[in-house]
Amino acid sequence: MLCIKVVLLWDCCCGSGGMFVQSEKFIEAHSHKRGAISVYGQEANPDTWKMAKMNMAIRGIDANLGPYNADTFTNDLHPTLKADYILANPPFNYHPWGQEHLKDDKRWKYGLPPAGNANYAWIQHMIHHLAPNGKIGLVLANGALSSQTRGEGDIRKNIINDDLIEGIIAMPTQLFYSVTIPVTLWFITKNKKQKGKTLFIDARKMGHMVDRKHRDFSDEDIQKLADTFSSFQAGTLEDVKGFCAVVTTQDIAKQDYILTPGRYVGIEEQEDDGEPFDDKMKRLTGELSEMFKKSHELEEEIRKKLGAIGYDI
Repeated sequence: MLCIKVVLLWDCCCGSGGMFVQSEKFIEAHSHKRGAISVYGQEANPDTWKMAKMNMAIRGIDANLGPYNADTFTNDLHPTLKADYILANPPFNYHPWGQEHLKDDKRWKYGLPPAGNANYAWIQHMIHHLAPNGKIGLVLANGALSSQTRGEGDIRKNIINDDLIEGIIAMPTQLFYSVTIPVTLWFITKNKKQKGKTLFIDARKMGHMVDRKHRDFSDEDIQKLADTFSSFQAGTLEDVKGFCAVVTTQDIAKQDYILTPGRYVGIEEQEDDGEPFDDKMKRLTGELSEMFKKSHELEEEIRKKLGAIGYDI
């Protein structure tokens, strides 16, 4: 008899269920049966919860989204769930999130998250629901990488020292239709393959603009990130200046437990164009001098135009 391992997939802020749809497509594309995953989710907004239910129904995805909409912090509908994979794009810097009712909650293993920002409440809520070998992939605003206020720095330090941060990827701006700010992908893993190490990737220069306001990643871009991560897990990845770096927990500690990838990957090496430094400086200062000259000419022309209509400067 063929035995298919069923993995549990959970999204604690599932919106209309987009993460679930993409997960099903991924499994089908890799020749696995869609029944190989069991989907769980939760959504606070009643209209969005209904949309998620319909989205799952029309695609034939059997998902447990709870009997009703509910806030995942104050009314966790899957309290005993331990998920193999957690995928989430929680609302950035969400507040208020109900901290006053949850100060002694068992989920805050690494520290009480501040009332004014739910970033570390989301992270710890997800870690609490991880299976022994579970993995989290989530999107967060960049502030969570370095914030030291209201105890967030201590929470991040405790999570890092528990060897849970497997990878951090800095993403470029304009990836989302709703927000234009750059974001970060966090990969949090129990029982990491590379103990005591974290992969940092700076992908801010990747992708291409599909129109004036929206950036997208090509299949090649996505494959490059996936291959980089796979090489790290296999222990064969070499650092690439300006793109990726494998960093020990001790070295992260030396940086005050800040997780900004740019601190670790550095600046990419520039190719030598063969022009001697002295010649280059003379050329550039000459070009700058010409720009200054044109700027003065333009300034004088503007003064004349304004004076002609009675506005002397």
